[in-house]
Amino acid sequence: MVRKQTAARINVVDLFCGVGGLTKGLTNAGLNVVAGIDVDPDCEYPFTANNRAAFHLRDVAELDCSFVQSLFPEDGVRVLAGCAPCQPFSRYGRGAANRRSRWSLLQDFARIAGEVRPDVITMENVPEVLQHEVFDEFVLSLQSADYSVQHNVLYCPEFGVPQQRKRLVLLASRFGPIQMPKPTYAPLNFKTVRDTIGELPKISAGESDPRDGIHRACKLSDINLKRISASTPGGTWRDWPEELRAECHRADSGETYPSVYGRMHWDAPAPTVTTQFFGFGNGRFGHPEQNRAISLREGAMIQSFPKGYKFHAPRQRLSAQRLGKLIGNAVPVKLGEAIGRAIKKHLSQQGLCR
Repeated sequence: MVRKQTAARINVVDLFCGVGGLTKGLTNAGLNVVAGIDVDPDCEYPFTANNRAAFHLRDVAELDCSFVQSLFPEDGVRVLAGCAPCQPFSRYGRGAANRRSRWSLLQDFARIAGEVRPDVITMENVPEVLQHEVFDEFVLSLQSADYSVQHNVLYCPEFGVPQQRKRLVLLASRFGPIQMPKPTYAPLNFKTVRDTIGELPKISAGESDPRDGIHRACKLSDINLKRISASTPGGTWRDWPEELRAECHRADSGETYPSVYGRMHWDAPAPTVTTQFFGFGNGRFGHPEQNRAISLREGAMIQSFPKGYKFHAPRQRLSAQRLGKLIGNAVPVKLGEAIGRAIKKHLSQQGLCR
């Protein structure tokens, strides 16, 4: 039986919360995120400094469901949200052994959902998860527990995220059919790189903005400075003079990797932000006109984090590699906001939230 609810707050626990991208989006949509849980201690400061929610440093794989239950207030609608780390399903998660060992994270999400039995569940992941049996098992477990389940691959520019990212989103409700988020942007008004980072102060490779330590760009070697100087938005390393090409690209096998050492277009959404976005050679992450890769702040804003989002304590300095991973692995804030609006609309139609 579904618990009888009166109009109340929508309370959320965010599993695998990371630095708080999903939490910030859900909060922007009017949901009350009460707690986030993650195994990474570097996530605690950004999560709590930018969101009014408690952070719990715990491994979801070892999480006791009674603890999750205790995080929810006694009154209100209960939502369990999360994004199990996607590397086991992504093309970037190399190695079958690694993928098998990480599938259990989605199974742990299902275990917690099955025991906590929240009113609504949302899960976000890479589209490749659809190809794996573990996802089918996850959906079946929810349906067997009397949840109405919907899922679809969403194109992030349609929700105000300025990057060509595609993500699988699942919604499940014990109150009946729940609709997926509806696009709010069309190609003619997609948010672009210029819209997002065009007004940030100019910096050079290896420099940072003295007013914002996150707006810093990695150093470039002399050869890479020459390469980016020879690059144009939309071009590839094939456009360079022969002497600037890397040895691996001169080989026949290198011809299949044109999407590296590229510049972004000003007037289009950015490529999908990865955990290596701060490196010029790691994809099309060259600034549209400045001779450097995009900065950490620019990557965060392309992930639709607010300009002032804090990622480390005032006297702490995390490496670019560490910050890149935290930012690149985050749920884009605007996608989280769209998910939150869909949940709120569903519950409002049921007369279950205020």
